[in-house]
Amino acid sequence: MDISAGGGGNSLPTTGADGSKRRVCYFYDAEVGNYYYGQGHPMKPHRIRMTHALLAHYGLLDEMQVLKPHPARDRDLCRFHADDYVSFLRSVTPETQQDQIRALKRFNVGEDCPVFDGLYSFCQTYAGGSVGGAVKLNHGHDIAINWAGGLHHAKKCEASGFCYVNDIVLAILELLKYHQRVLYVDIDIHHGDGVEEAFYTTDRVMTVSFHKFGDYFPGTGDIRDVGHSKGKYYSLNVPLDDGIDDESYQSLFKPIMGKVMEIFRPGAVVLQCGADSLSGDRLGCFNLSIKGHAECVRFMRSFNVPVLLLGGGGYTIRNVARCWCYETGVALGHELTDKMPLNEYYEYFGPDYTLHVAPSNMENKNTHRHLDEIRSRLLENLTKLRHAPSVQFQERPPEAEQPEQDEDQENPDERHHADSDVEMDDAKPLEDSERRTSTQSARVKRESAETEVTTDQDDNGVASEQVRGPEPVADGVGSSKQNPPIDASSMAIDEPAVVRAEPERSNKLQEQQALHQKP
Repeated sequence: MDISAGGGGNSLPTTGADGSKRRVCYFYDAEVGNYYYGQGHPMKPHRIRMTHALLAHYGLLDEMQVLKPHPARDRDLCRFHADDYVSFLRSVTPETQQDQIRALKRFNVGEDCPVFDGLYSFCQTYAGGSVGGAVKLNHGHDIAINWAGGLHHAKKCEASGFCYVNDIVLAILELLKYHQRVLYVDIDIHHGDGVEEAFYTTDRVMTVSFHKFGDYFPGTGDIRDVGHSKGKYYSLNVPLDDGIDDESYQSLFKPIMGKVMEIFRPGAVVLQCGADSLSGDRLGCFNLSIKGHAECVRFMRSFNVPVLLLGGGGYTIRNVARCWCYETGVALGHELTDKMPLNEYYEYFGPDYTLHVAPSNMENKNTHRHLDEIRSRLLENLTKLRHAPSVQFQERPPEAEQPEQDEDQENPDERHHADSDVEMDDAKPLEDSERRTSTQSARVKRESAETEVTTDQDDNGVASEQVRGPEPVADGVGSSKQNPPIDASSMAIDEPAVVRAEPERSNKLQEQQALHQKP
């Protein structure tokens, strides 16, 4: 079967017993629903608690290993983030923020990314779940789930788009300790800019983002942005327009991801399942159904490669909970009944009280011709990749310890697994990156397929070449050869490359509430 045509890998049934039952673990901290971005802010961590309640009442918690994430430590976060930025997140509070105006501007903390009570604990919790999920995949689990994670906009030195710490980058760095190649797939309506930027110059991580493009936050993700240096053609961007429906979306997703799996052959996949691409999202403008969104999970699951499922955007929270509950069922191979069981948040789901909601009749502005052009161009880019980049034979960094626990002695909803507290003594803290003197400096990463130039611009418009990436590393998925040490400072770019000037920094909250918020 030609998997690039959408047939999938060794596809397994979605209901009943299957020949290769997946080992699934699920990370959840009961406190996550208590964090509050502030009045009127569309990001509501309460949606994670609602999702958990649906999982419990559908009986899915009994089918998974339920783990409480261990909070990520400072040194864990500093594998990617600058240590002065992490120190700021740890120290700032709503009471002290007025004394740190310069730091707030420097780190882009304010309206989109407000300071709220427990901010640092929130970051530690969701990052700990994603890194812990990566550890579990490195030690034999097939699927790990952290719906609190997936905050893909955060940069090395600043917050962005409701995101403070980039748990995805941290999880990928953990996976790279064991896997020679890691694939990142993003189905949030917004471009996965923070993750793409972090791995823009390496061939060990491929990033693929399906997103709304054109006068939309964060403004990056052009189809011409393909990666740089050793990472050229290892960044794929799929720019979409308003109103895309299930059929149009899958006409791109399946052939593109099938070809990516065939050529790149990742050892692990990270799938960011941002639910703001659903029909009716408060800030979104796509028209996907929950089943259409979940078809991406089903398709990536079919390749029998370890998968880390993460959350992300999603601002109509009743639909976010519906979506992530259904996708947990897909991960487990269970088809859930549409009639919703009674639960603590039952009134949120009226008047129909069903798991699925019908998409709207909004116009699909993605023409067949435009979709064909996008698909053809991206498949052509994939032909320029060498199959499965190799890795040098080197010693792997120390892995996280895996202490055993007696799960029967613990409440499955409150289990704490120590192996999610990743030991990374070998990782050197990142040095402070060179800072810009103005928060409005030109800082959008761009590389077109027609150019090889990657530059940084300072406030005076002076450009300096910046090309960094890891050494290539040995062939074969599942090889017994050990992988090279992973140092975040060599895997991630300090500042985004610039080829064209960025307009004034866009504001996700103001821009999208004005354009897309529904009464």
